Amino acid sequence: MELKVASCQILTYPDIEKSAEKVLTWIDRAKLENADVVTFPEACLCGYQIDQEYWDNAEPETFLRAEERVIECSRNLNIAVILGTAHWHEGRLFNSLLVIDKGGVVRGRYAKTHLAEKWPVPGTHIPVYSVAGVESCFIICHDIRYPELVRLPVLAGAQVCYFCSNEAGFSKEFKLSAYNAMPISRATENSIFLVMANVPGNLNDVKSPSQSHGNSKIVHPDGYVLAEANHFDERLVIATIDLNEANRKMALRSVNDENVLKDWMIEGVELIERPE
Repeated sequence: MELKVASCQILTYPDIEKSAEKVLTWIDRAKLENADVVTFPEACLCGYQIDQEYWDNAEPETFLRAEERVIECSRNLNIAVILGTAHWHEGRLFNSLLVIDKGGVVRGRYAKTHLAEKWPVPGTHIPVYSVAGVESCFIICHDIRYPELVRLPVLAGAQVCYFCSNEAGFSKEFKLSAYNAMPISRATENSIFLVMANVPGNLNDVKSPSQSHGNSKIVHPDGYVLAEANHFDERLVIATIDLNEANRKMALRSVNDENVLKDWMIEGVELIERPE
């Protein structure tokens, strides 16, 4: 089975409606490239906002209306969308992804597990969702530093990891080598594809928290990069992937080989949610 995946590297805004308009434009572009799935950066519906006053004044309904527009676009274009957003549940605010399958079918949400910001609370669920017919898992930004967030869903069946990020920018240039290595590591140590959508750098405001260093990429299970963006361009990164090559071989060895962690890993897989 082949799947055409797209990573969308764009800047967005505190204005949710303005950001949603831009997201819709780039979904159209991904569809013109015949992508099956398009992935957007962390919190792209609002830019990456660290000011608590922004969240004190944020209205959940505004986010929901914007998400409904994206869902409708997915339905009309028959394209899957992984959308960086935020949502409220039982009075708690989460930094999350909305997972929309082809035809506007909402599979669910993944909320960031390991936080690097103060405004949300940590997520409590690690799901595997079917996206364009492929079992998939999800991580957000700082999550990339915790390999178990990918290993356990892969053991539960995931062949693709969608990694949505808004990492530190060029004021923390010393982090760039690690930022480059970790997505490649998560792919090759699990024998899966990884699709990374990061925010580009903003030459007009290199200190803004809503800009990063780009380098959105699609990584093969053997660890080589199939396609990658540069630091500053707003663009799609696109590749056609062969799911036969995502055999999960390295992940499966952790439970098939005789080793001291085998039972512990098998028990951990029970934490993964696989909705019917």
